[in-house]
Amino acid sequence: MNTPAARRPIAIVLLYAALIVCVAMGIRHTFGLFLTPMSMEHQWNREVFSFALALQNLMWGATQPFAGFLADRFGARRVLWGASAMYALGLLGMAYASTGSGLAASAGLLIGAAQSGCTYSVVFAALGALVPEARRAWSMGVVAAAGSFGQFLMIPVASQLIGGMGWFGTLLVFSAATLLIMPLGSALTRGLAATAASRGQTGGEALKEAMREKGYLLLNVGYFVCGFQVVFIGVHFPTYLLDKGLGPEVGMTSLALIGLFNVFGSYSAGQLGNRYPKRHLLAAIYFARSVAISLFLWLPLTPLTAYIFAATMGLLWLSTVPLTNAIVAQVFGVRFLGMLSGLVFFSHQVGSFLGVWLGGKLFDATGSYNTIWGICILLGVVAAACHFPIDERNLQARGLAPA
Repeated sequence: MNTPAARRPIAIVLLYAALIVCVAMGIRHTFGLFLTPMSMEHQWNREVFSFALALQNLMWGATQPFAGFLADRFGARRVLWGASAMYALGLLGMAYASTGSGLAASAGLLIGAAQSGCTYSVVFAALGALVPEARRAWSMGVVAAAGSFGQFLMIPVASQLIGGMGWFGTLLVFSAATLLIMPLGSALTRGLAATAASRGQTGGEALKEAMREKGYLLLNVGYFVCGFQVVFIGVHFPTYLLDKGLGPEVGMTSLALIGLFNVFGSYSAGQLGNRYPKRHLLAAIYFARSVAISLFLWLPLTPLTAYIFAATMGLLWLSTVPLTNAIVAQVFGVRFLGMLSGLVFFSHQVGSFLGVWLGGKLFDATGSYNTIWGICILLGVVAAACHFPIDERNLQARGLAPA
């Protein structure tokens, strides 16, 4: 750890990290509000927009391990700067896209690659070097909560902007806003050296070590389910409510409630992760999601039940993030935390791709979302079962890695 960075107050470090994630994730969570107006204006069917966002999630995941490795090897600042510029260009391209291929290239490929460099894995890699191990899960919970607050803040802002200046103007405003990540990234990483710049274990050796660890593979399975569930709901839930006869304000309010309650859920998960086994908390979260979805589908649909479901899912939304990343750091250390957490996140994004794409595909094929809701319930139970065998002890403590 770099001494100048280590002397910085944790509150200052968390502030800059939280603002970066708030901007990056806040804008990302508004994309579901663009589905209907952009599809209507360009005469696209629902699968076109769904595929672009599915591709975005897949690209985000595919490039995340590389972004994490670059942050570990060369420092997070350069990665954050490059991601900020790519995010702005991607939103600009999304605004001017008039075809499905143009939307896939901008909203899908470019924004997806940008998100890999300015969201959790890269920011958490910096936190791993800046925050003591005893407060690591808590600090990750605080930053994950900031991403949730960004969702709560940006969804009503996006709704008002779309209503006032249209979806095109809103995308231009968001494009400019992502450039704020540059100065925030510089402030966060001031005095911080790359964690993997010195001699020692190589990235390839760290990757082979992780692939031999059963618990790491099980974390990948759980994160796949997380991505499948949350991105399907985040993109398709407002449209689902419209299909059922509820007004657009119900969908907008529901997404905002998810963001609001996610603040409390993410922070609480980080706090609890310092006191209880993280694998047990993760199992409880995934099982609770399946129960919440089942009850929501069973009860009569009203604005009230939609809001209660949104609030419940908000508590469970990104609460997996600090716990999953804290287990990776706890087992393998922080030297290649960006790369290893990025690889787990790739599984999350493969699930995200399938969740958002199948949501549109199965709706077009069957005329309803019933099948995809059932898949979400089943996967939640599977993910809950996967976390119980995970061993959270450090590899060195288990005698499986050299000191």
